Amino acid sequence: MQPFLQLERENHIIIARMNRPESRNALTSPEYIQEFVDLCAVIRRDRSIKVLVLTGNGSAFCAGGNVKDMRDRSGIFEGSPVELRNQYRDGIQRIPLCVYELDIPVVAAINGAAVGAGLDLACMCDVRIAAEKASFAESFIKLGLVPGDGGAWLLPRVIGMPRASLMSLTGDAINSAKALAWGLITESVPAEDLMETAMSVARSMAANPGHALRLTKRLLREGEHMRLSSLLEMSAAYQALAHTTEDHGEAVNAFLERRAPQFTGN
Repeated sequence: MQPFLQLERENHIIIARMNRPESRNALTSPEYIQEFVDLCAVIRRDRSIKVLVLTGNGSAFCAGGNVKDMRDRSGIFEGSPVELRNQYRDGIQRIPLCVYELDIPVVAAINGAAVGAGLDLACMCDVRIAAEKASFAESFIKLGLVPGDGGAWLLPRVIGMPRASLMSLTGDAINSAKALAWGLITESVPAEDLMETAMSVARSMAANPGHALRLTKRLLREGEHMRLSSLLEMSAAYQALAHTTEDHGEAVNAFLERRAPQFTGN
């Protein structure tokens, strides 16, 4: 069977495509979840990777959970309440713990519907660019469920509590234009321009020193739940590290000499 995540690499950028178009890239099995965990582990070890671009093949970005499996109480929806709780904790909840916590930037290229866990997956990314035909729904409540994979924490941080409440408590979908107006996405582009737009953003990020990308991303993440004084202490420590890197010296020299820098990752 083909992997769920179809991986490509362009220099310092990894492109991961969810590749189950026949099921609208639904997150239906522990094996799919494990692929996300394994990919994040590879990225953590490989310091040459600077950016991850995440997208889907076919008509959808990710349709969340498989509703037929919910009906049949099969697969990841099988078992007693205690077993189901543990299956969430040991299953799909591993995705936010690894994707959201990645040190490198993650760019979502949202090619179609991002529904339920699919919307939450998009919210785990740092930048979201969508095709004009894309749609977005925090749709758990339509199925008598709650966001089980972190959506109640992620979505308000992206679009604010009032709009997150509206999406979560109605379950209604919004289109790409409204998602742009609400700040859920940063750009809405024609479908044929989606990947090139996302890759342009990724290349712009990857052109910077890797250590600075990772440290800056970590500061942004920690700043979401840290006092200003604590973040300033952390920023001072990170800045001290950054000042001693070879890439910082190269960036300064290149700026003063008005030439393109040549970074080594050191």
